[in-house]
Amino acid sequence: MIVDIHCHVWPDHIAPQVLASRPAALDPVFDGTVGGLLRTMDAAGVDRAVCLGIANTARTVRRANEFIGSIDRTRLTPFGTVHPDLPVEENLRSLADNGIRGVKLHPLFQELSLADPRVIDIARGLAAEGIVVVTHAGAGGDEAANERGAPRSLRILRDAVPDLTLIACHYGGYHRLAEAEVEVLGSPLLLETSWPPRLAELDPERLRAIIRRHGAHRVVFGSDWPMADPAAEIATIRSLGLDPAEEEAILGGTLAGLLDPR
Repeated sequence: MIVDIHCHVWPDHIAPQVLASRPAALDPVFDGTVGGLLRTMDAAGVDRAVCLGIANTARTVRRANEFIGSIDRTRLTPFGTVHPDLPVEENLRSLADNGIRGVKLHPLFQELSLADPRVIDIARGLAAEGIVVVTHAGAGGDEAANERGAPRSLRILRDAVPDLTLIACHYGGYHRLAEAEVEVLGSPLLLETSWPPRLAELDPERLRAIIRRHGAHRVVFGSDWPMADPAAEIATIRSLGLDPAEEEAILGGTLAGLLDPR
């Protein structure tokens, strides 16, 4: 089974304008709609995808969760949104009302710091409910935005909420990989593999070293759709020459157990 933990989707009428703004200065490869994602999954051989909803402001949290919670869950798993400008209880209620068991944090788009005490308080509430958290980590914006998601901020969050199931995108440090190797690698969180526009830009020897040091069972596949092509990213993972068990764990084994712990 192949599971993609990192797919952004928007309502059909909103996706074009969002992608026209080139989020994180990246050019989209696909259209950002649920239908477009399902077509991409078919072409790439992806069995299940996690769809991420993100509210940039507190006032759009409920609407974003209503949309992402409404997707067909046959092959898609919704991960919703929270915001530090809302009380912890209101964030949790919005997730519960829409049957959402996972959350995406985005320091760039939401203008939140992973080390912010308000974010840590929300994370404690999420951990208490067994809600999985995926977060952008590293660069992708201006200097201030990049610091909000810096590997050291990620480490502060992880240390403050040790019982949180936390998945750090981009190996814990998009375009800040050297810092992530110091601050994050080997710590008790999961690392996600995306590196848009293509994972193949990273040195394969370095990728193998990261995976072996952190443990393949704690590295999970994500593409960052629609900013990257899952088929190409899967091919890059498979080209690393990992052991079959390591490759299987990364491409879906670990995530299958996490998303369906039965």
